[in-house]
Order: sequence, then structure tokens, then C-alpha cells
Amino acid sequence: MSTPSPFFYKKLISWYLENKRDLPWRNTTNPYFIWLSEIILQQTRVAQGLPYYLKFINAYPTIHNLATAPEANVLKLWQGLGYYSRARNLHATAKHITFQLDEVFPNSYQDLLKLKGVGDYTASAIASTCYNEPTAVVDGNVYRVLARIFGIETPINSTLGMKEFKTLAQNLIDTSQPAIFNQAIMEFGARQCVPKNPDCNICVFNENCFAFNNAKISVLPVKLKSNPVKKRYFNYMVFLSENNETILRQRKGKGIWQNLYEFPLIETSAEATWEELKETESFKALSEEIIIQSVFLYNEKSICHKLSHQHLYARFWIVEVAEVKEKAVGFSKINNYAVPVLVENFVSDFPPFKITL
Repeated sequence: MSTPSPFFYKKLISWYLENKRDLPWRNTTNPYFIWLSEIILQQTRVAQGLPYYLKFINAYPTIHNLATAPEANVLKLWQGLGYYSRARNLHATAKHITFQLDEVFPNSYQDLLKLKGVGDYTASAIASTCYNEPTAVVDGNVYRVLARIFGIETPINSTLGMKEFKTLAQNLIDTSQPAIFNQAIMEFGARQCVPKNPDCNICVFNENCFAFNNAKISVLPVKLKSNPVKKRYFNYMVFLSENNETILRQRKGKGIWQNLYEFPLIETSAEATWEELKETESFKALSEEIIIQSVFLYNEKSICHKLSHQHLYARFWIVEVAEVKEKAVGFSKINNYAVPVLVENFVSDFPPFKITL
């Protein structure tokens, strides 16, 4: 591995000043806005996250506004971004800062780490941008840039790798302008040193890049293989009454989509027929005192909804009934609830009012 020297940050910052995108969070040092943008951009590309950032600052222009909003409203605004624990942590942290810290953000890397949902990367981003603290950010883009230029083959998702890359980034940072350095290295990874087929011929580091000069662009960075993706089979019971009312239930407990709403769900170990579903204890409990008029399968082919560590195979069963016994929700009112995007897509495609019972 090459020895870090000023050539790196000088070339990097020069490239950045010529190529940076004009993004709203780059025009402020307000820790609330920086924190909000960083939470949104975790696991999310800028193109997808930008509209959500604008929606959030419009709906909640101050951290006090966010803290006093109902969680259901926050989750609804977050709908479609995925990784909903980010939204719940966002809301919890807003409450903590508002009511325990008198709306004053922690002003150091170490204190920022104490906030719920804030890890090394987010704490570094806020501390460097808002308080000029020279602490380096390390995310997927940074791993890729450093692994390729300096020829690091330590797996980025190993304990040793995370420590090694953080140490290198910290040694490389321009301590006189840490915010610009951090933005520059992330932008470089997002726009120049991209995962596949980067244009190395125009790269400012091609003469010094280990991967380019040793034909290792496609193999760096190294990542340990993750566990096999888990397959789950979801059968949604879409009750539909003569008054176009249905049933929604809120997901409780830990796991995906906590506190979001969905149709009554029967999870099976594989794709199930209607005859098999009818015999489950879940369906028997669900259908007590309900007179079912007809049932049909809306989608013969399961919809595959891919999450980071699991694939969901969903089918929607339309269960027509005279009336819904438990608390009913008008089908046209479903969009008032925070629902998983899987359910949202179904609702937008399904035409309940065209059905004549």
C-alpha cells in the first residue's frame, strides 16, 4: 500500500471543485439539515433521496417540528425509501434532541455517536461539515476509492477492514478543510470511481492507482460473501366488502416494516393454494364470524420484493364479503396510512370500485 501524502487530497479536492453537483445540503452547515440528509442517504442513492429530503424539510423545517409530529406521519412521508428503522430512529432522535437537549445538537464526533441511529459515518459527516472537526467519513464509495487507489485487499465488511480503511481515510484527510475533503471523496466514488466500468482513462489518479495499473478494477474492493438470501412467502388477505371497505393491521414487534400497515397476512413456508390457506389456524382466526362470498387470486405469479437480506414472494387474495366485522377502512382511504411499498403498489393497481359483488 502506498504511503498517504498531500498529493491525494490536493488532486481530489481540485477534481471535486470542478465536478461537484449542486445539492441543497451542501449549501448549509445547519446540523439538523445535514443530519436529515445523511440519514436519508444511508442505503439510498442521491437521485432517490433528494425528493424525500425536500419533502421532509418542507414538512418539518425545524427539528422541533419533526419531534412533535406523530410517528405515523413521519413513516408516511418516508414511504418508499425502505429501511424504515431509519425513520423510526430519526423521529426518536429528534425527540431526544428537542426535549432532552433543548434543541441543541451535539457538537462533536464523540457526542454525535451517542445519538440513536447515528454511527461512525453519520457522526463524521455532521462533525466535519458543521463543526469543522477533521474526522473522515467512510462509506461504500470511500471503500471503493481507497481500495482501488491504494491496493487494499482486506475485505471491507470485516472488522479488520473497517478499521484499516478508517485509519487510512483519517490519515488522508485535509485537516484544514475536512468538510470539503469528505464531500469530495464521496462524490468521487459516486461519479468517477463507480462500481462497474469506471472511465479510468480520464481519472486524475490513474497514474498512481494500484487497481488501474494492475488490472484489478473489477476485483477491488474485496467483500466477504454474505449469508444466503432468505425466501419468505406472504399471502395477503384483501377483504373487500360491498361498501368497498377492507381491513388493515399494523405490524408490531421487531422485524421489517415495524409500525407500518398492511392487509391481514398469512406467511407460509412455500407458495400455498387456497385450500391450504383455508386450513391454517391464521385464516380460521381471521375469518371467524365473516361470511365469505367469493375468493380469487389477484396475481397468479408471486410478486418478488427484494430486501437486503431476504426476498418476499407476495400474492394477494381478494376475499369478497358482505361486510367487514373488525375496524373497517375504506379502500380509498388506504393511502392515508403508512404502508410498505409492496402494498402501495398493489393498491394503486387494484380497481376495487370496478368490482360488482
